[in-house]
Amino acid sequence: MKAGELYQTADWKNEKHVPVIECPDSVAADQMFDVKVTIGKEISHPNTTAHHIAWIKLYFKPEGGKFPYEIGAFYFSAHGASTEGPDTSSVYTHHGVTCSFKTSKPGTLLATSYCNIHGLWENSKTLGIK
Repeated sequence: MKAGELYQTADWKNEKHVPVIECPDSVAADQMFDVKVTIGKEISHPNTTAHHIAWIKLYFKPEGGKFPYEIGAFYFSAHGASTEGPDTSSVYTHHGVTCSFKTSKPGTLLATSYCNIHGLWENSKTLGIK
């Protein structure tokens, strides 16, 4: 089995596990811009001790490049667990992140995520340069 075979994908408007990538369709070369990645934009994903998103990773593969760059890895560790048991804490993280980066080349953004119950998910978005 190959790693790519482990990832699932779907239309994020109908599936709560798919990472949603929000950023401009094209950006100015070498200018910082924000990329927002969230899970459950249209259909909420649970965030409980038993069912949660553990992490989101964001990559960028420049057009014509051989390998992607890892832009960031973001871990969500508070899902309501405490010493008193599952879902007893008042602390919960939200499975969404905003980060910034710059590039001089067009390419593809790839977001991956991990649900502790439903496994690995991915989505991508093409990024142009103005």
